[in-house]
Amino acid sequence: MSVRALSGDQPRWLVTLILTLIVLLSLTPSVRLLLEAISHLELGSESPLARVLRDGATWQALFNSFYTSSLATLIALFLGSLFACALSLTNVRGRQWLVFCFMLPMMIPPQVTALSWLQLSGPSSPLLNSLGLAPALGSPQPLYSAEGIALLMGIQHAPLVFLTLRSSLINLPAELIEAARISGAGQRQVWCQVILPLCRSGLIAASAIAFVSALGNFGIPAMLGIPASYYVLPTLIYQHMAGFGQSVLSEVAVLSMLIGVLALAGVLLQQHFSRRARYELVGHSGRAQAFVLRPVHRRLLQTSLWAVLALILVAPLLALMVSSLVPALGVSLSAETLTLEAYVEMLSRQGVTARAFSNSLWLAGSAALCLMLLSLPLAWLLQRMSGPLQTAVNSLVEIPYAIPGVVLAIACILLFARPLPVIEVSLYGSLGIIFIAYLARFMSIALKPVMASAGQLDRSLEEAAQLAGAGPIRRLVQIVLPLVAPALFAGGLLVFLTAVNELTVSALLWSAGNETLGVLVFNLDEGGDSVLAAAVSVVIVTMVVALMLLLSLVGRWLPKGVIPWRT
Repeated sequence: MSVRALSGDQPRWLVTLILTLIVLLSLTPSVRLLLEAISHLELGSESPLARVLRDGATWQALFNSFYTSSLATLIALFLGSLFACALSLTNVRGRQWLVFCFMLPMMIPPQVTALSWLQLSGPSSPLLNSLGLAPALGSPQPLYSAEGIALLMGIQHAPLVFLTLRSSLINLPAELIEAARISGAGQRQVWCQVILPLCRSGLIAASAIAFVSALGNFGIPAMLGIPASYYVLPTLIYQHMAGFGQSVLSEVAVLSMLIGVLALAGVLLQQHFSRRARYELVGHSGRAQAFVLRPVHRRLLQTSLWAVLALILVAPLLALMVSSLVPALGVSLSAETLTLEAYVEMLSRQGVTARAFSNSLWLAGSAALCLMLLSLPLAWLLQRMSGPLQTAVNSLVEIPYAIPGVVLAIACILLFARPLPVIEVSLYGSLGIIFIAYLARFMSIALKPVMASAGQLDRSLEEAAQLAGAGPIRRLVQIVLPLVAPALFAGGLLVFLTAVNELTVSALLWSAGNETLGVLVFNLDEGGDSVLAAAVSVVIVTMVVALMLLLSLVGRWLPKGVIPWRT
């Protein structure tokens, strides 16, 4: 379809600019990565593709990725399904706060999650030493294992299962459940014969999302796997890049394509089984009625849910806080050992800490602002596109977010390793390359709230303005912008919240002087300064919670579902 046919009364220069930006940010990196992965095939057995495929480390890392991701998916399914069913179909109280707390692990950076659990377990845990529960010195750290990696990834990705399954549960037809009850079915029969079959597609989609997310997770396998020499594909790529630099770009491109293909296969498998498991619900007239629990059973369920949250959220964060208040790991917290030295060091004497905060705030803020400016006209144009074209553009926008971050990072290195044409400026090793990667990766996060809000606008407002002589740009600014401003702001905050603590992309793109907060925590822990890493992590978690609360306040003016933790 030509730009003229697409644009209608929209400015052709705006349509061309928006579509060009999408192609450059979303499609170009993937194409460049594919070309590099299949380069030099004429070398036969000495080609990068052949060398990677006959390397035993590749297949070991592939097996490790499958094992940890599969186990993490089972853990995420258990936790996510428990909370989704309890909070969607029963009359538990405090639902809003339960959802908020359960969503928090997904918003906390994976490297902070790993660090908090490391401070909670093992013989050097300040919290366990303070309680007299620490194992004997010399005892192994149980989290330095495949099962430890899977446990933490399962906890972090359980909210994804919760969101996916909850969308199926809240749309269950009430009349089917009522019909089953009237027919004499007990609660167990209702669950097994009505609810489970109707939610099968949601379970399959949730499993695929959790598996793909675990497959691309870098922070947790890096913090827990590298010390134990247990490598998955993302950490194997990191080790290759850290040890050999640009000379192995072709080989790491092949490894990146392996992850990308696995992620794509997971998405396609999810779509295939979702279509097979989809039910046509005739006469759907309302949300499924809750299972009204007796007071004693309701209190028991509420206590169980809060106990799970205390174990997977409160205890690790408490351990993180205690670790930031002692002079060294292994020291118990008391009135004599309590110190704020780590925070003083972080705020006044650590130049790298201030620089990392500055870099992360600048990158996240700039990316959020630019994507807000881009998402407004993009959402406006998408609403006016035909169905197939709208689907194609949406798919392009989703690509950088769907593929693992390490794959996008390698693609950006390949694109910007050499100076840009014409201007002869190299972005490699600068904040500019991280900024561009953030624009590509988080575009879909900024766009979704605006699309949801724009889809609810009454087109007659714009038509009246058009009849009064207002041009497209004037209608966009004076009619559409004020109405979608809350969604635009929410999208920007979501991008900022996600980008400010990001590690998976920046771990391969940072350089000396261009550290980010995610890289800082990872490097501090890797360098043995875990107390300072804990102090930085406490500040990060505080910032995450504050931004989530701010988004919750904004959420009352947004379409339902834009803020994921608002019920």
